[in-house]
Amino acid sequence: MSVETKNDRRFNPDRDVRPWKGGYSPYDIAKELTICFVVVLLLVLGLSVVFSSPDDKAITVQKWSNASQVDFVQTAITELNGTSASAQYGPPYNNVSGVSQKIGPISLESFAGVRIPVNPPQDFVLGPLSTVTGVPALTAALDEFKAATPEQQTAWEDAYVKAVANATQVGNTLVVPVGPYGPVGVMMRQLALMGRSGALDTSLINQDHFYGTDYTKSLLFVADGQYFANVGAANHLSGDQWGMMNEAGNFPGQPWLWLYTFWYQVPPFTTAWSANADVLIWALMMVLTLILILVPFIPGLRSIPRWSRIYRLIWRDYYKGRVS
Repeated sequence: MSVETKNDRRFNPDRDVRPWKGGYSPYDIAKELTICFVVVLLLVLGLSVVFSSPDDKAITVQKWSNASQVDFVQTAITELNGTSASAQYGPPYNNVSGVSQKIGPISLESFAGVRIPVNPPQDFVLGPLSTVTGVPALTAALDEFKAATPEQQTAWEDAYVKAVANATQVGNTLVVPVGPYGPVGVMMRQLALMGRSGALDTSLINQDHFYGTDYTKSLLFVADGQYFANVGAANHLSGDQWGMMNEAGNFPGQPWLWLYTFWYQVPPFTTAWSANADVLIWALMMVLTLILILVPFIPGLRSIPRWSRIYRLIWRDYYKGRVS
């Protein structure tokens, strides 16, 4: 309990402020502000030197297809035949059973359903190619492919998968061994040209609206390729390397992700719970966020500042000469 001192006979122990006696306080707010600014500035500069991350430009389909045409067409054929990661992702992009992560018996993805429909064969290949005009060979190839039976389409796709595994890039030219892949070869070659010109980026973004700002489909397409994984590993962004990079064009990036990504590095999320790590870590972060929101109402936790008595250090001038 606080008591009066001979330096302040009018101090009331039941009040949390000293009675005002007129005049002004010797408190120098300009000095305090300057000190705070300098300390924070030094902390920001020091931490940015130690923990800073590169701010590279975004990896677009155009950048990818120019850097590695072989990887691009190898990925594009998996989009067409429905074997890519995007095609097999499940909710919220498409209906694929048995792939959703669960909390116990509950699959939140399946419960929410398909909220962002993505059909890789149509959205990534056939749709963009259908926007190309003035190329008779492509028009004929698309007509032939669409008119074929599903079995015939699968046979062409399988043949191209085998051929493109031995593809090479000579200068700016993609060289794919000859094979019985019918119109698929023409389609993949034209798709690579669209990618290199930047037209495919535009087509993937503007499929729903003329002024499109939804990058979901282009990001999924790029993420399916090995080039994207290689760039991530080179920048120490693989899951086992625990890294982060700034968003393209934004500052300061995603420092708020550190706690989220932290859980991916520790057991049991790396061991027994690894198959459902995404949804379990999401649930954990929701619980931690709820605890943070409810701090003023949680007994014991809300009293930590009072028990730690840090407030007496902050307001040391006020408590100087007082006994408690």
